[in-house]
Amino acid sequence: MIARRTKGKAPASLVTESTREMSDLIRQACLVAKDSAANTGEFIEKSSKMAFLAVKDCEKELDRIERKIDERLASAITEVTEPEARELLGCLKFIIDLERIGDLTWSVTKRLHTLGSRMLPDDSREMAAMAKVLEEMLDRVYLGFVNRDTDSASWVMQSDARIDETCRGLFSRHLANSRQRTREYSTSLLLMAQAFERAGDHAKNLAEEVFHLVEGRSLRHELQRHKLDK
Repeated sequence: MIARRTKGKAPASLVTESTREMSDLIRQACLVAKDSAANTGEFIEKSSKMAFLAVKDCEKELDRIERKIDERLASAITEVTEPEARELLGCLKFIIDLERIGDLTWSVTKRLHTLGSRMLPDDSREMAAMAKVLEEMLDRVYLGFVNRDTDSASWVMQSDARIDETCRGLFSRHLANSRQRTREYSTSLLLMAQAFERAGDHAKNLAEEVFHLVEGRSLRHELQRHKLDK
């Protein structure tokens, strides 16, 4: 198990300062995205102004980290070995998905803010549940990246279905009982649920990238080949 967790990492003595910096930025970005999901959940449950501002700050910080990586990647990748180049490309893929998660959680928070306290109890509970699952997924993504732990990545990939299931339940309930709710309310709620579903997909992408970093293989391509072979 220990070997699986460390496979794919270049020896510490061979890692350049630029690669260490990029990896540190991704670790930071993982924690920021997790914090964004946690504060989104708190805003859903408590309408906390501090939580609202925290999600906004997280979105800005993820944008800043993405710009920093984008500015430095081109020069960094020209001075590293092949294993480090894979690490840097992995960092680029990570920040793209993490930045998108920040955008999606911020969109949920802003839309929820316009609803005020009008969310129904069942809807609030299910939205908070999706935020919690997303927070847990991002925590495992962080552990997977830091420890090169494919068990954490597998957990994330399996947990994405929990968000999908909750989202489908919300859609089914609101589309079946549209007369009991205003169209504006239902539309806003379903857009928020869809944003959580997409954020979960991005977290799943991150888990797949952990596998790629550790084992040098793309699970996405393997799954596509498996479908074609059937």
